[in-house]
Amino acid sequence: MTPEQVMTLAYQAMMVCLYLAGPLLITALLLGLLISLFQAATQINEMTLSFIPKILGVLAVLVILGPYLIQLIVDFTTRLFTSIPQIAQ
Repeated sequence: MTPEQVMTLAYQAMMVCLYLAGPLLITALLLGLLISLFQAATQINEMTLSFIPKILGVLAVLVILGPYLIQLIVDFTTRLFTSIPQIAQ
């Protein structure tokens, strides 16, 4: 296995991780920002106020994008397993 193959495989794995985690993290970030703006505007200083909307938002995105995310990881795993003979040479 050449160093180029290792780097290509590592790059593909990192991109799959980014595609899997990105929508969930961006949703949590945006909801946290909106809730922080709401708290600053109303002067409500409750730290636990942001947890439930973030959890519900991430869950909603996971339900909506779940089939796409599962297909993405299944395709990557299939490509990885089918390339084992080429890697082993």
